[in-house]
Amino acid sequence: MHVVLSGYYGFDNVGDDAILLSIIQALRKCQSDIDITVLSNNPASTEKTYGVKAVNRWKMNEIRQVLKTADGLISGGGSLMQDQTGMKTIPYYAGVIQIAKWLKKPVFVYAQGMGPINHPLSKWIVRKAFNKVEKITVRDKASQSLLTEIGVKNEALIVPDPVIGLNGSNFHTNWLADESLSAKSYIAISVRDWPSTVDYKQKIADSLDQLVRHGEQIVFLPMHGEHDAKSSQEVAALMQEKSMIAPADLSIEEKIAVIGQSKLLIGMRLHSLIFSAIYSTPFIAISYDPKIDAFAEIVDQPIIGHVEVDDWNGTLLFEQTVKVIEQLTTVQENMRQKVQAFQDAAEKTAKLALEVFTKSS
Repeated sequence: MHVVLSGYYGFDNVGDDAILLSIIQALRKCQSDIDITVLSNNPASTEKTYGVKAVNRWKMNEIRQVLKTADGLISGGGSLMQDQTGMKTIPYYAGVIQIAKWLKKPVFVYAQGMGPINHPLSKWIVRKAFNKVEKITVRDKASQSLLTEIGVKNEALIVPDPVIGLNGSNFHTNWLADESLSAKSYIAISVRDWPSTVDYKQKIADSLDQLVRHGEQIVFLPMHGEHDAKSSQEVAALMQEKSMIAPADLSIEEKIAVIGQSKLLIGMRLHSLIFSAIYSTPFIAISYDPKIDAFAEIVDQPIIGHVEVDDWNGTLLFEQTVKVIEQLTTVQENMRQKVQAFQDAAEKTAKLALEVFTKSS
């Protein structure tokens, strides 16, 4: 079987790279000899990193040619159908779906997070595209409700984010050893930039200073390359106490290991939270998007506040962190039980996709 994957791949975004890795891993677990082609912004890098074929995501003729030979298109995962970051995103991903339908190829929407979809034209495009696909799976109730609201008639099944199904048991990083950091000896921090009138970076810095004075080590982990490295440096510069920043160019497996081996994560990026869950490492979320709130809720982990709402401070975050650390064993066990069910379900999404393609062939 030959499948084509369409998503935000090849942009050195660790969250989306993790989605790609997890989908490939899940598909190969179901069918070891599956032939996979990824639509990528950097085809050479994607081929080398994941051992798959890749074509340039911007060259529609290449996409058309590879879809001609495929048994189906997987659209996802990630937050592809949203117009928050611009009006070109939804037309692109819907356009790839349309090419597949012109070629009479089945389309499987894989664990996507929907929205925000604000513009009427965006809603119309998503409705038209998703009413033509064979199967829709989404990663939360809010996404399911949004599709119903904009008029998508096809049923959307709720499944876990594919990344939660990753097996991280073999992931490690030499960087931790080089810095003499042992497992569970530090708190991992994932921050990102976000436009806000609330000085959330100062709040985070204040809490981290209190944690260092409490005896904790702080390790910033830039999830999205240089973008998050800059945000990490900004928060570290606001601190009075010492902290460490992991290299922005660590591999995806290494970044997962840094979070997995931490005592606890304070995180903004969704996939930092999911990496934490893979290892049953407790986290405290700082929200900037409903997807953060949705994931924290399903694994029963706290959200200290929102970057655009001024109802929290560094002391509250410090106190919440200390509270979690004091109950670490209990929190880890509760999390492990919650996450196990999602890990089992994440594997089933790949099986569902292959079943759709098998029936259509």
